[in-house]
Amino acid sequence: MTRYIEIYEDIRRKITDGVYEFGSKLPSKRVTAENYSVSVITVEHAYELLIGEGYAVSREKSGYFVCYRENEYFSEDSSAKKRPAPPSPQTPVRRPRIAPANSEEISFNIYAKTVRRVLSDYGDEIKEKPEPYGCEILRLAIADYLLKNRGIKTDASRIVIGSGAEYLYGLIVRAIGRDKIYAIENPSYRKISDIYAAEGIVTDKLPLGSDGIESDRLWKTKAGVLHVTPYRSFPTGVTASAAKKAEYIGWSKKKHGIIIEDDFESEFSSSRKPEETLFSRDSDGRVIYVNTFSKTVGSFMRTAYMVLPEQLEDIFRERIGFYSCSVPALEQYVLAELINNGDFVRHINRVRRKRRETG
Repeated sequence: MTRYIEIYEDIRRKITDGVYEFGSKLPSKRVTAENYSVSVITVEHAYELLIGEGYAVSREKSGYFVCYRENEYFSEDSSAKKRPAPPSPQTPVRRPRIAPANSEEISFNIYAKTVRRVLSDYGDEIKEKPEPYGCEILRLAIADYLLKNRGIKTDASRIVIGSGAEYLYGLIVRAIGRDKIYAIENPSYRKISDIYAAEGIVTDKLPLGSDGIESDRLWKTKAGVLHVTPYRSFPTGVTASAAKKAEYIGWSKKKHGIIIEDDFESEFSSSRKPEETLFSRDSDGRVIYVNTFSKTVGSFMRTAYMVLPEQLEDIFRERIGFYSCSVPALEQYVLAELINNGDFVRHINRVRRKRRETG
């Protein structure tokens, strides 16, 4: 692991554990460099990550200060005091940079070469009907990729392949039921509300603030399911801070709710490390992770996947396990090859470097 990532994770852990409290000053770059026996530049990279993810803020000529406060949830008690403001200046809203259209799709030459290789190597095997949750070769490749690149540990048996995120939303509704209210961000991607409406779901539209859903509305909702896009909500571009992510997880625990984490496009974060997911922070098995290849590979690739928490595995298997996989085997084998031979990760890294350079 890169040294500055190790330092970032160690300081982040101390912040979330309360060693460095809200509003307190972090050690200077020079002192931190001495403590970890690294250069000041290495520490700067670590502090940039802490700032970018909402754990710290920088004050000119004063240093770095903690702006993360976990368990700072809105109280439904009307006598509760309002949440105090974080230290000034506040962490600015992060709006991920967007590269020009079509510049982020994987090279056609790489895609065509991969298709030819799959046809040559697997032959008639790709004519076989995929398993209900998708071809094992792709589910295994995704599980390995998530573990090595996203900090998500899961078994391939809990990965479900589908023809787009919208299709997977429908499967989720059929598995966890239509008797619950589903809370969604307001504003949000219109298809989300359209799909839930088509499924007969009652939705509660929760207003977005500068770093995610406003706390007072989050804690007042009667919803049993929360659908969020922590990385980059469309069309506002709002990204949930570290404290807001912790609040979402806290909501799911206190309210016994289920979270649908829509992680579209987060691989292309301009940060020096992959975005932290709600799924990786969830210890109670209440987060369903959804992502798609239509952005990371190309709009022509209408393939998405969801990762189920172990606690929901049985109910999903019982209620949707008999559905046929909606993605052709050839497309799944091509994706598996792109992931397994490293082309997928190399493509993502190229786009991330370009975003940092052009930003």
